[in-house]
Amino acid sequence: MRAVPNWAVATAAAAPVLLATGWTVAQARQPAGYDPIRDTISELAGQDATDAWIMIGALVLLGCCYLSVAAVLHAAGLPSRFLLAVGGVATIALVAFPRPPVGGSLSHGIAATVAVLALALWPAGSALRLPRGPDAAHPGAPQPPWAFRRTVGLSATLALLALFAWCAFEVTSGSRTGLAERVTAVAVSLWPLLAVLSARRAHLAWATGGVTSVGPALPAAGVVPPDPLRPADGPDRLA
Repeated sequence: MRAVPNWAVATAAAAPVLLATGWTVAQARQPAGYDPIRDTISELAGQDATDAWIMIGALVLLGCCYLSVAAVLHAAGLPSRFLLAVGGVATIALVAFPRPPVGGSLSHGIAATVAVLALALWPAGSALRLPRGPDAAHPGAPQPPWAFRRTVGLSATLALLALFAWCAFEVTSGSRTGLAERVTAVAVSLWPLLAVLSARRAHLAWATGGVTSVGPALPAAGVVPPDPLRPADGPDRLA
């Protein structure tokens, strides 16, 4: 079984910090006319931004954080890890298609949409693979880590999609585009951290045989309980 390494926890925790620090420092370097409530994060890395390298660097590192977590979060299953990796690649791609000084950019818009949608959908990827009720094939198996349970994963995806819809509304007809984008970006960057912490807690409970919400106690001395990080349909093919 694969444990969640310490560096993965640190990497996941760094994602929201990099994002918030990047836009805070970058917007402080912009002219007085920049409004974080109205203006987007993309403008901080745009072609006419002052010290655009600050936000560019933050976005590249953010995408690398997503890719790193996707590489080691075996408890999520391959579909979810693939979506998280797509979100990471699309986040980095935003740098390759900067926003022009005037008007929009189709390539930038596509990259941003793919990034947000992938990062919003990945929590549901593992939840949809679980049985709706008790697992008849594995009646003694403990519940998966809480972040990968059906109700939790689907609820997280619905909440993130609602934030994406708010962003879309503000972009087309609102005046708080920057606020909506920032709230959504922080929300999608926090879920990988919660998922990693959930998987790590499940692994520690399994390794020690303790009684927690992720699984039952040891059935007998010397008997190892089922692995809560093992995918519901079999071993991780990437392991």
